[in-house]
Amino acid sequence: MSKTTGLIEPKNHYQILDGLRGVAALLVVAFHIMEAFADGNRFKQIINHGYLAVDFFFLLSGFVVAYAYDDRWAKMSVWDFYKRRIIRLQPMLIAGTIIGAVLFYFQASEVFALIAQTPLWQMLLVMLVGFTLIPLPVSMDIRGWQEMHPLNGPAWSLFFEYIANILYALVIRKFSKKALAVFVLLAACLLIHYTVMGPRGDVIGGWSLNGDQLNIGFTRMLYPFFAGVLLSRMDKLIHIKGAFMICSLIVAIVLCMPRIGDEQHLWMNGLYESLVIIVVFPVVIAIGAGGTLNGFYANKLCRLLGDISYPIYITHYPLIYLYTAWVVSHKVPITMGLAVGSLLLIVAVTIAYACLKWYDEPMREWLKTKWLKTKKGQG
Repeated sequence: MSKTTGLIEPKNHYQILDGLRGVAALLVVAFHIMEAFADGNRFKQIINHGYLAVDFFFLLSGFVVAYAYDDRWAKMSVWDFYKRRIIRLQPMLIAGTIIGAVLFYFQASEVFALIAQTPLWQMLLVMLVGFTLIPLPVSMDIRGWQEMHPLNGPAWSLFFEYIANILYALVIRKFSKKALAVFVLLAACLLIHYTVMGPRGDVIGGWSLNGDQLNIGFTRMLYPFFAGVLLSRMDKLIHIKGAFMICSLIVAIVLCMPRIGDEQHLWMNGLYESLVIIVVFPVVIAIGAGGTLNGFYANKLCRLLGDISYPIYITHYPLIYLYTAWVVSHKVPITMGLAVGSLLLIVAVTIAYACLKWYDEPMREWLKTKWLKTKKGQG
């Protein structure tokens, strides 16, 4: 029987994991709102470890990808897998980039000095390149933050997500459990070496196209994504009552934890982040995947959180650019900033939900009918 490019019967979702992804996405927005008051100082950041949500997303993604596709390679090709991942991820990336382009010139301020000097044609060129997720070199920066995707900063993590998916489909999926365990162990050592022995004591970074930032990006992606794959293959889930509430609380605590140690003891914070990524996050996912939801409203809440998690993450940052420019330029006090930031969170959720229902879901269905047509097998 030949391989088919047809639709593959979907598996059941881990609804608690969907909900946890939404919780983490909301905390990312809150982290970025409060980041405007830190003056670029990682020691002063409020919701200090909110950036670890990206590492949590990588681990979740690896777990879910392995669960969804590990036993389906007899029925699909590598290109079939890529098409499914593109259908899932690319439409909302384009939406986030368009929103970033629409709001770009409204963000002009002392914080983003390059915006006022950027001609329209250059911004539109950056938008078109952004649709493809091809990273831009620092020389093409149009904002001043040296982002590989200057219209929508968080797209950097999606760039590494795609690399992880390519590595999984081409090589890692063929690894035995032992080989994968060795690979994951080496990736953990790389992560510990960078966080504990490195120059910053944290994993902040990954969004610029230069050697230092690419090193951070790969270090952040390799362990959690493929640890998620290994965790799925091990199938050692933890079954406890109240799994969603317990896991949500753990995620909130570790992301909101204040910075540990000072500038003379960077290793302390690095050790904390390594423990969270290497130990705490896998345990949370094992509990979430092993838990069950009781009641109509709990199921509905987790489904909603899961549905809007990716749209929120990939569309909220253009609003953050606006907000940060306003806070810094007008020296906004934190009390007023919190009030406006709360409104921003509501607007971000509204935009994400609207994009999901009016654009993302219809577009994905259309792409499925165009790209994933059934072919009759022979033999």
